[in-house]
Amino acid sequence: MAEMQGLMERLEQAVGRLESLSAGLHRPPGDCGEINGVSGGVAPSVEAFDKLMNSMVAEFLKKSRILAGDVETHNDVAALLKPMSEKIQEIQTFRERNRGSKMFNHLSAVSESIPALGWIAVSPKPGPYVKEMNDAATFYTNRVLKDYKHSDLRHVDWVKSYLNIWSELQAYIKEHHTAGLTWSKTGPVASTASALSVLSVGPGLPPPPPPPGPPPPFDSEGRREESSPSRSALFAQLNQGEAITRGLRHVTDDQKTYKNPSLRAHGGQTPSPTKSHTPGPKSPQSHPPKKHAPVLELEGKKWRVEYQEDRNDLVISETELRQVAYIFKCSKSTLQIKGKINSITIDSCKKLGLVLDSVVGIVEVINSKDIQMQVMGKVPTISINKTEGCHIYLSEDALDCEIVSAKSSEMNILIPRDGDYREFPVPEQFKTAWDGSKLVTEPAEIMVSERPPNPLT
Repeated sequence: MAEMQGLMERLEQAVGRLESLSAGLHRPPGDCGEINGVSGGVAPSVEAFDKLMNSMVAEFLKKSRILAGDVETHNDVAALLKPMSEKIQEIQTFRERNRGSKMFNHLSAVSESIPALGWIAVSPKPGPYVKEMNDAATFYTNRVLKDYKHSDLRHVDWVKSYLNIWSELQAYIKEHHTAGLTWSKTGPVASTASALSVLSVGPGLPPPPPPPGPPPPFDSEGRREESSPSRSALFAQLNQGEAITRGLRHVTDDQKTYKNPSLRAHGGQTPSPTKSHTPGPKSPQSHPPKKHAPVLELEGKKWRVEYQEDRNDLVISETELRQVAYIFKCSKSTLQIKGKINSITIDSCKKLGLVLDSVVGIVEVINSKDIQMQVMGKVPTISINKTEGCHIYLSEDALDCEIVSAKSSEMNILIPRDGDYREFPVPEQFKTAWDGSKLVTEPAEIMVSERPPNPLT
């Protein structure tokens, strides 16, 4: 009986250990459990992030499935790709490949703002970075609201659910990671077994980076002993009272610069020979930007015009309706696009002139400076975003064009009048007032001026 009793006790202990191990393997993400004898619990930042994922993000995915089509596919791509950078790139590429989609503004809203997921690498203040990405999304969601707010409220719900993600993410960052991503410095040290359990959470989530190591040892006693003699000497000097001025040397009249102009002519007083002047550290020399080979080629359905400099003879003549043109980092150049194409994007260009016939979709100007554009035929929409200096010459057939602008300055639209052009500036300043029930915003008054003929033609 004694042997049987001992066997039962050993069996109960083994079962208890197995139950503890099983509970650890099935612990939810973010629960530190008990590691190295220390109970970690769920970190508040992890708990808040889980709440964000299970509420706003889940709601957005639900609204995307309701809309179906390209919008639903767009999110499936993001869920399937593993590394974050590849996910972002795939989402942006999906948008570029579907410029003809009837939900192109939906795709653009996600594509332009999805880099906000990289906030974990932004320091010291990732919150404003997420807000900037949210503003980029709003630029396109406003178009969605304009198209569907009176016809299909499902799209309105989709916009609200998407923008709520970034609003809640900003609030989350402000509460838990105001100055950048934080890691616990006082929590338990994770073992190999606990790390493996984190990696097994799901196939689509990469493991988080390890927390930083402990801070270097701070020898407070040693520093106190080192500083005590100088500190004592400082207080001894201060305790002298009026006697502290006894060691000062008297300056005679012939040594005063305001009484001796000759001293001022020689650059003032001579520096004390006992004072050493050591040159400061040299600032690292900045490397010149890498030179890229200029590109002008048709890649599939996309005309690529990149890194062109000081070229005024660039021409794209063999065009088709399904083609798009992407003009990137070109400077001091002029490009002519003949025929009718789907869309044109000008990205990060400086002092660029563009002459175009007709566009079916949109002409976008992004992150550029000193752009001049001549429309010879028709274009329904011109978008100007984060651009300084953009002058657009419209033809008689393009007067119904819509100009959409955000975060830009020095924008002017030139309208043909009696064989010449009259310039109309696009408002950059707005005034807002409360009318008793709502805020009313209208452009501030801007003077209209005349402009000389178009230099591009």
